[in-house]
Amino acid sequence: MIEVLPVEKIKQMLGQNLGVTDWITIDQARINAFADCTEDHQWIHVNEKMAAEGPFGTTIAHGFLVLSLIPKFSESIGVVPQGAYMAMNYGLNKVRFINPVKVGSRLRDTLSLTGMEEKSGNRILLTTTHTIEIEGVEKPAAIAEMLAMFFVQ
Repeated sequence: MIEVLPVEKIKQMLGQNLGVTDWITIDQARINAFADCTEDHQWIHVNEKMAAEGPFGTTIAHGFLVLSLIPKFSESIGVVPQGAYMAMNYGLNKVRFINPVKVGSRLRDTLSLTGMEEKSGNRILLTTTHTIEIEGVEKPAAIAEMLAMFFVQ
């Protein structure tokens, strides 16, 4: 759930887990669409026959496809400073692709609030850490620190 909170309350939540999203299935159609969008048609992603003979025994999702799901995951969980009228993707601090995501896998995201800075011009920069899990796999697919800039009144 997205919570709209006063800045002081958000400060108290630093370091806390904000929740876990629903699962998203990574099918071949999604992988192919991402390959078309990014023009990254490496065989390990799109050639099912070659990938079956490769190191993972099947196609795998692009790391950047996994990363690109963060906005979708963030639609359902997070905090927004009270008075915010706009938010912008401000970038990433650190990203690690830890485990390949095989076609047919299901992913979900665990979000934690890991940073907050009050900036000039009525802006608030929030940092959330995203641990993107693969169902049934011990190590996550990726861990990323995402930055969001909120413009407040």
